[in-house]
Amino acid sequence: MSTRHGRAQYIGSALLGGLLLVPTLAAGQQNVRGLQGVWDFRSVVPFERPEDLAGKETFTEEEAAAFEQQRVDELNVDLRRDENGRVPLSGGYNNFWYDRGTSIGEERRTSLVVDPPDGRMPARTDAARERNAERGRLLGRDAHGPEDRGAFERCILGFNSGPPMNPSAYNNNMQLFQTDDHVAILNEMVHDSRVIPLDGSAHLPDSVRQWMGDSRGHWDGNTLVVETKNFTNKTSFRGSGPNMHLVERFTRADADTLVYEYTVTDPESFARPWSARTLMKRSDAPVYEYACHEGNYGMDNLLVAARDAELKQ
Repeated sequence: MSTRHGRAQYIGSALLGGLLLVPTLAAGQQNVRGLQGVWDFRSVVPFERPEDLAGKETFTEEEAAAFEQQRVDELNVDLRRDENGRVPLSGGYNNFWYDRGTSIGEERRTSLVVDPPDGRMPARTDAARERNAERGRLLGRDAHGPEDRGAFERCILGFNSGPPMNPSAYNNNMQLFQTDDHVAILNEMVHDSRVIPLDGSAHLPDSVRQWMGDSRGHWDGNTLVVETKNFTNKTSFRGSGPNMHLVERFTRADADTLVYEYTVTDPESFARPWSARTLMKRSDAPVYEYACHEGNYGMDNLLVAARDAELKQ
């Protein structure tokens, strides 16, 4: 889980070299393409459209209010009880630690997935299903070393660190920095940054694979478009493979709203490309340091326990 400390994460030479020390966009450009700032993407919109809402793309205001309350109650782990009506004492955090939000936003959408039009992800290929089954098998075996555990357990990537970025249990903030020839995206989850050239430079060679892929950006009118490829086979986004091609679009809708859209193209994993959309809201709060306690001592404990179990066999 994440523990927030009482000091802001200062981004500068420590994380991004000298990039952020150069002047940012001129005032005129900021008005047109000003994406810089902290953006909050908390939302209780389901990722896929629930089956009982098939054919319904948006809610009415009254339906939205009722659905929001229903979702907040469903996600509140403090309201869950075992068969004896008691609150379980193990198996996760209490609700204090979660920060999912309480709203589905002014668009009142029934799913983050917008294409296919039914709000559901396309079918996975046989290769993707086999790959995911193998990943599950490896994660279920004894921990011979840290490489046997997933990236989240090792505090390398979190469930909403992206790319792409999606609302999740907590740490639903990102900070975007702009210069004339680069943007940098700092995600609160796992405090990692993508430094993205806007100068038309080519992607890295296909043989170079990275945890968050290799990103290049350009402007399409007033929309920032970021294309990412060269993912590693050590990560997966909802069943994707290392050859996923991701296109993200960031558009300033108004002073307080950033429209975030992305399209996943991965014919090795999905029957067709698919897209999702969420609204990010401007935040005046700083992005605090992410401190991953699982990485601090959880991994040591897991490996020590595994070795102890082997000695007792």
